[in-house]
Amino acid sequence: MSRALLGVRPAPVEVPPAVRALTGWAVVTPVWRNELGGLTFRLDEPGRALRRARYLKWVPRGSACPDPAAEGDRLHWAGPHAAVPRVLYQGLRPEGAYLVTEAIDATSAIEQHWVARREHAARVIGAGLRFLHDSLPVDGCPFDWSAASRAAALPARVRRRLPPAPEPDLLVVCHGDATVPNTLLRDDGTFAAHVDVGELGVADRWADIAVTTRSVTRRYGPGLEDVVLEAYGVGPDPLRTAYYRRLWDAVETWRLGRVRSAG
Repeated sequence: MSRALLGVRPAPVEVPPAVRALTGWAVVTPVWRNELGGLTFRLDEPGRALRRARYLKWVPRGSACPDPAAEGDRLHWAGPHAAVPRVLYQGLRPEGAYLVTEAIDATSAIEQHWVARREHAARVIGAGLRFLHDSLPVDGCPFDWSAASRAAALPARVRRRLPPAPEPDLLVVCHGDATVPNTLLRDDGTFAAHVDVGELGVADRWADIAVTTRSVTRRYGPGLEDVVLEAYGVGPDPLRTAYYRRLWDAVETWRLGRVRSAG
């Protein structure tokens, strides 16, 4: 999950005792955090070079982050169809929930060497999103990320400020958080995989596209929205783009409000 992204610098990240208890002898390296309280750690085991690194996603109890168990379910379902991490194990402790996945030999599109190749990375992100949408079968998908279900989860006062949802352009299985950091690229610059699919579900494809194009602009700078759209294979759709960005912002603002109230 990448909303309200902070990374792990400059402030240090303390590894929660519950995470230490889960990781045994592994070297635990914080790699990501978000304002909703979620943390991600890389786990390496010295002396076991043949064992691939792992990633542990930790969500403290009461956090507004999507449940790691829900993401685990989505990864299990999507794994046979799309390029996503393989689930190793998941579980629940009194302090929170966790999900452990096998590392993929690739780097996030947010890394500086991809920022330096911004136009190339933008094309890969657009093509990678199209690959995801084409690969996941809508029929039989048990997960929903429709505008109606997302709006229904909001308080009534927030829903009333949203305009009516446009008719879907094309229903696909959406990523649910198709931002720049959640696309992985191989060293040769080709698409590798998607991560952070805790809200994956059936929705209009513009629910993803609108977020992806804005994320590319925010992370890489202006002038790349058309590059993403061309690589995806679709022309601009200002109405759907505006609506799904507004819905995204409404959901994120509400979640952040819950976190601040709890704090």
